[in-house]
Amino acid sequence: MTYKLFIGDYAYSSWSLRGWLLFRRLGLTPEIHLVDFNSTGVAEQLRALAPARTVPVMQTPEGSVIWDSLAMAEDLHERHPDGGLWPADPAARGLGRALAAEMHSGFAALRGECPMNLRTAYKDVPLSDETRADIARIETIWAYARDRYGADGPWLLGTYSIADIAFAPVAARFAGYDVALSQGSRDYVQTHLADPWFRDWRSLALTTGDTLPWYAKPFDTRPWPDPS
Repeated sequence: MTYKLFIGDYAYSSWSLRGWLLFRRLGLTPEIHLVDFNSTGVAEQLRALAPARTVPVMQTPEGSVIWDSLAMAEDLHERHPDGGLWPADPAARGLGRALAAEMHSGFAALRGECPMNLRTAYKDVPLSDETRADIARIETIWAYARDRYGADGPWLLGTYSIADIAFAPVAARFAGYDVALSQGSRDYVQTHLADPWFRDWRSLALTTGDTLPWYAKPFDTRPWPDPS
């Protein structure tokens, strides 16, 4: 038996991106099931996996259903402790968990005002004060992590971890909505955009599914930022 992973639209489902990246980091190939955002309700399509009602959903080889991306991350880390999802160092791991948890529970203004859209990039986007406050907080905690672990690599804890998976859709939002950032934050966003796993996901976003008009924003567009 193998893992099953139920995900939403590649272009728009930020939580699904997180679930998919977990498996890529582990080098595992789950059985992928797509939930159609242009069809019936998500919960209805997941009826067989109740009480799950949102994506992503992971079904383990023994049949357990886990319907939250952070719960999936920790469960996979327990099952594959040498898979590199968290660093071995307890201090780095604790910081990473704090970063991932804050992303998981916070930044509602940014999420609502700037939904992930990997098919479109905008320019000169007017942002609310609430969203700008979210961005400032994200830059603060990114800088905090990079100040401590930047010498070990380009990711928040030096090496790639669940913390970076949590913030991958945020990097996509910052790139797609032309958000003005500090140089350190811009470098971190570019690290995500150039990451082969992120690029694979975005390729799927451009070739799979329909363009969903309710994700469009009334701003001028620009080419997707060059990750080079």
